[in-house]
Amino acid sequence: MRGARVALAGAAIGSLVAVTVQARDHNDWPEAWYQPPKTASELGITSFSQSPYLDGRDLPPVVERLPDDPVVIEPYQSIGKYGGTARTTIWDSWMFFNWEHALTVSADMRNVLPNLAESWSLSEDGRTTTVKLRAGIKWSDGVPLTADDFWFRLVHVWMDPEMSPITYRLVQGCEFVKIDDLTFQYVFPEPNPMFANFFAQYGSHFVDPMHFFKQYHPAFRDREELAALVEEEGFVTWMSMYGAFRGWGNEDAVKVPTLRAYKVVQRTPTKMRLERNPYYFKIDPAGNQLPYIDAVDAIILLENSQMIAFQAATGQLDFTAFTLKTQDIPLLKLGEVKGLNKVHIWNRVHVSDVAIQPNYNYDDPKYRELLWGKGERRFIRALSHAIDRDQMNEVIYFGRGVPSQVTAHPTSRWHEERFARAHIRYDPDYARELLDELGLDDVDGDGLREYPDGSKLTITFEYLDFETPKAITMELVRDYWREVGVDMRLKSVERSLQSERARSNKMQMTLWHADKVTDILFPLVPDWFYPHRSGWDIAMWNHWARYYQTDGELGEEPPPLVRNLQHWGDQLREATTEEHRTKAAKTLLEAAAENLWTIGTVGQAPHPVVVSTRLKNVTPTGIWGWDNRWTLSYHPSTWYFDDDDATAAQSPRDSAARNLHGEDATALRSPRDSAAGNLQDDDATAAQSPRDSARRNLHGEDATAARLPRDSAMRKLQRKDTTALQWSRSGTRP
Repeated sequence: MRGARVALAGAAIGSLVAVTVQARDHNDWPEAWYQPPKTASELGITSFSQSPYLDGRDLPPVVERLPDDPVVIEPYQSIGKYGGTARTTIWDSWMFFNWEHALTVSADMRNVLPNLAESWSLSEDGRTTTVKLRAGIKWSDGVPLTADDFWFRLVHVWMDPEMSPITYRLVQGCEFVKIDDLTFQYVFPEPNPMFANFFAQYGSHFVDPMHFFKQYHPAFRDREELAALVEEEGFVTWMSMYGAFRGWGNEDAVKVPTLRAYKVVQRTPTKMRLERNPYYFKIDPAGNQLPYIDAVDAIILLENSQMIAFQAATGQLDFTAFTLKTQDIPLLKLGEVKGLNKVHIWNRVHVSDVAIQPNYNYDDPKYRELLWGKGERRFIRALSHAIDRDQMNEVIYFGRGVPSQVTAHPTSRWHEERFARAHIRYDPDYARELLDELGLDDVDGDGLREYPDGSKLTITFEYLDFETPKAITMELVRDYWREVGVDMRLKSVERSLQSERARSNKMQMTLWHADKVTDILFPLVPDWFYPHRSGWDIAMWNHWARYYQTDGELGEEPPPLVRNLQHWGDQLREATTEEHRTKAAKTLLEAAAENLWTIGTVGQAPHPVVVSTRLKNVTPTGIWGWDNRWTLSYHPSTWYFDDDDATAAQSPRDSAARNLHGEDATALRSPRDSAAGNLQDDDATAAQSPRDSARRNLHGEDATAARLPRDSAMRKLQRKDTTALQWSRSGTRP
């Protein structure tokens, strides 16, 4: 059997090593975060401790609750202290105690590491991934974790015809082979050497506590009984009931066992209370069972991101990041100046915060011809060259983002700067030349171009404004395009409408942020580079994607160039040699740079991660995004509270009021009032949103239009508050 298995330590296929680790150059993360975690036996740890919070709860001793050989996690800075209840929001609760997968992602997003699993291996032909679990890991109710929990999820969720009418492409044809209670295999009919990447990044969706969920599944319960239970619980189908339980979506979340650091003990429409999982499988180097913090109170504010930003700025939350935007940083920094919080600046993983998606399959022959046919990509290139990304970077990102097209992330071994810079030059005159060549003239003299037949050329741009600064970005883009004569009408839509219109091919043009671009996800889901799926977030080529998904039974046959890229997309996923995989990756990236399937704007943007002054061990830098599951690689179970700080014991609201100057008591009204209250009367505009700044600079007779918005704000701030924006003037990116 020599050579039949590729061990994790060997890191040959699918483990993403063999590259200079650029991601480590600008941080001081522990070296252990890049390597398979050590265990207690490897480090000679023989005694274990638990939080006093668990004392007197009639639990087995901590040594019996831990696995046979506990996983040791090295904290960012120091061994922590037990105690405290964290204040956060429902959005950030998932970041505060991230998921636990069989495999996980290293801090530099280049390696797949064992987590719940002790080891994993890949067969030489790339078809079989073998996983061996650590002995003695238990669910939060004390029931052992076994191979059956992984079998149940694959067979009875991923492949259940009611739960999943269309089996997801990355698990199609997969066979689950149980070797023993701790060892199992995923066997595919074709090579799938990158499956471990998917298993690591999306691992929370590969395991469910079978002993709990089988009572809610028709494969294990009489259908009439289950139907009665569904009705009693207030659901329409057993699938929706299952999903609500699993997603902790209602009060029944308290019943659901978990492997995570915290379990739900209360769930209401306005709050979720969690307490430490007494069976959590990780310890620190001193033998203390993690997590350090005993409980989490997550308030449910849903879409009210402005209120969340205000609460973060005034120290009312211990951890906030998910709903915050780059534009919030000045306000948040003012809170830091007053000693109310600590603002860390991470960078979003997106190579473009806004990736503009023309719909190549839109039901309008003239528009499709412009995008793809005789247009020969000139129309898209013209739109790209019309965008002033440098100004956009200054107006929205304080000059701290990176103008870029959509390509592989800079940490990727396939990244090339020329791909990121393709057709990115701001050159409105060149854009006009390209549009003129296409016969798009201003027939009626209104400054806007018409089709060659004289009919109006109007682009309806529908989008969901969420996570990244999409609205302000598109307002700028709209104005840039009007300057070269292209009429684009913006229409912000809600989630449900975005999903319905995107999936039904009704959107002429839309957007999303360009994640899934690291070495973890790009080989598996290269959504931006060829049509292989359609969804609420990808609406460029629905018909071509359906043709690919159904082997030509549905959809529309793509042009030969696109069909060839679909072939290379398959090769990228299935290649069993690094040479072949690299050829496939570079083919896709080269084609994207040449054809501009999407139009990139500015990426790798600064993202605020705000913590209370008492929360410790949070890294000051990090990569924020889906590819690495936000905080997954930074071990939030090692965060702890240091309440020696006298202000930490004060109530957040009183603390905020006492730390603000007397005339600033109105800071508790609203985020904008809070910022303005820290400025002199004639300086209130410094706290206005970047959107307002953009409008003034682009549409008004503002003589300062050529100035950098951050410089204007800096000159107006009082000297005592200048540090609030000082980060934006630094010579290096965070």
